[in-house]
Amino acid sequence: MKQRGWRVLWKHAVIWVMLLWVLFPLIWIIIASFDPRGILVSQSIIPPEWSLKHYLDLFSTPTQPFGIWLWNSIYVSLITSVLAVLLCSLAAYAFSRYRFRGRRGGLLTLLILQMFPQLLAFVALYVLLQDITKIPVLGDLIGFNTHAGLIFVYLGGAIGFNTWLMKGFFDTLPASLEEAAMIDGASRLQVFWLIVLPLTRPVLAVIFILVYILTYADFLLARVLITDRDLFTFSVGLQRFIANNYGTVRWGMFSAATVIGSIPIVTVFLIAQRWIISGLTRGSVKG
Repeated sequence: MKQRGWRVLWKHAVIWVMLLWVLFPLIWIIIASFDPRGILVSQSIIPPEWSLKHYLDLFSTPTQPFGIWLWNSIYVSLITSVLAVLLCSLAAYAFSRYRFRGRRGGLLTLLILQMFPQLLAFVALYVLLQDITKIPVLGDLIGFNTHAGLIFVYLGGAIGFNTWLMKGFFDTLPASLEEAAMIDGASRLQVFWLIVLPLTRPVLAVIFILVYILTYADFLLARVLITDRDLFTFSVGLQRFIANNYGTVRWGMFSAATVIGSIPIVTVFLIAQRWIISGLTRGSVKG
């Protein structure tokens, strides 16, 4: 009994050490956001004074439109995630249920493309959007330095792996459910929308969260393809707080911005987590 107690104590000690290791940077940033001195490295766990100064200054600095940057990231990530889930589900369903020439080659192509680092495509994407910008009307919609162009680039990187992931989930669904619905008069689109998608909500939630987080946190693509200050995304805007100003940087405002910027990610995860939990505990098919 004593040996078992020591074993439980050791496990709890390891868990608490890992939790502190993970939570310490978050706690440090939160404290820095309420410290009016605006320091980060030399601050204490309990600052001598607490203030909302940095949060108020964050939205009152005309040269740093943080609210616009935050909104840009939210709606770009949301549109990208919704379109990625829709396109991936359509592609995965076709690969899972239909047999056509080029099916195997298409799947292998999607898999191979994911093996190359995204950095290799930066120059090609930059040149492509610059050429699209020269096209009348179309260039103003999805050309260089537009959110629509950035969304299309994000979609190109999100479809490959997520299509593979969703196809594996579709393969586990019994085809008899769809056949029974089609016998009753349902069309293929109705079967897909009313039967298949409700059964695959867990994987849809996972893909939505993954795409949303990756898009929301992206810096390199947004920095290369967006140059207008009012079109900056959240991560690019944060970089403006510390660019070329490390000595007198406003770490307090930077910390406040990171705290506020984390709210959309946490909110999306809390909303979608029940679908993830249901997928892990009950599975995708109900008998």
